[in-house]
Amino acid sequence: MFYKYILKPIFFRFDPEVVHDFMVSVGEKLGRFSIGRFIIGLMYDYRGTDVSKVVDGIRYRTPFLLSAGFDYNGQLSKILPKIGLGGEEVGSVTSRHCDGNSKPRLIRLPKSRSIIVNKGLRNDGVDVVIQRLKRSKRSKTPFIVGVSIARTNDAQSVSIQAGIDDYVYSFKRLNQENVGDYYTINISCPNSFGGEAFNTPELLTRLLTAFREVPCTKPLYVKMPINIPWNQFESLLEIIVKFGLNGVVIGNLNKNYDDLDYREEAPDTYRGGLSGKPCRLLSTDLIRKTRLKYSKNFTIIGVGGVMSPEDALEKFEAGADLIQLITGIIFEGPGLIKKMCGAYAKRIGK
Repeated sequence: MFYKYILKPIFFRFDPEVVHDFMVSVGEKLGRFSIGRFIIGLMYDYRGTDVSKVVDGIRYRTPFLLSAGFDYNGQLSKILPKIGLGGEEVGSVTSRHCDGNSKPRLIRLPKSRSIIVNKGLRNDGVDVVIQRLKRSKRSKTPFIVGVSIARTNDAQSVSIQAGIDDYVYSFKRLNQENVGDYYTINISCPNSFGGEAFNTPELLTRLLTAFREVPCTKPLYVKMPINIPWNQFESLLEIIVKFGLNGVVIGNLNKNYDDLDYREEAPDTYRGGLSGKPCRLLSTDLIRKTRLKYSKNFTIIGVGGVMSPEDALEKFEAGADLIQLITGIIFEGPGLIKKMCGAYAKRIGK
């Protein structure tokens, strides 16, 4: 209530990227001190019955994770466990420092319960993020840190081979330094040089062939686009299964502005992908179809439009093993995670 009726109205008066950077800074500082972690935990942590889940050999304290795209520089792993999250996905990280696209990189669409995201993979670069994560001592509360990997958003990585080399450098460095509990290959960022270059079977095969040369003992997933036809989506799944990856993250941002409840909130032309509610139906439908195709031993991490406990349960019913979110927390506050944990506990009969 404090967030929704006091903090949120204040935050929504300011530029969303300024608010994002402020919240990351505050969260990082609170996470450094036990008193900060205690206060946040007292307000927001989940203390109900056990909702832990083991996925691909990793035990998640709760099945809810912060999606990639918020803590892209790995600054919040000490404080996030205190709002009931079982993990987070850092990044997406790239081989080189990336300033991202020109501003505005975030635009709120409050009536449509969405945010236009056009960050362009802004991050400090994989080597800086690795060192930051290595310096950050793990919280006593069990917490999983995955890392999303993308190619650098600059002209240098536009060609196919340069893009592959860019991805592989980050993957190799993360494995060499043993940083990250799992990895996600982001082939679906729509806001970078050259667009979504590896979302065809031929190019995804080339990319995964290169990844196969890097020794890796951690679970590996692919983050999928949601604006492609099922037959194309299915062809990518077949490649992913062929290479023996653990599963997929479904999915990324929605590029179709006509899916907004209030189309007039958005610019006339494309300025970035949509997060939040416009992703819900698309991602859930793809989760359901993927689960029907691969009934067992294939992990699905569901993300997109999780704005309420009911939305989270819908994705579990469709076949998701874990749930990621960002926009729901921004609109509803960190207390949303505790509510989702309670709803999930009832679902599994605990």
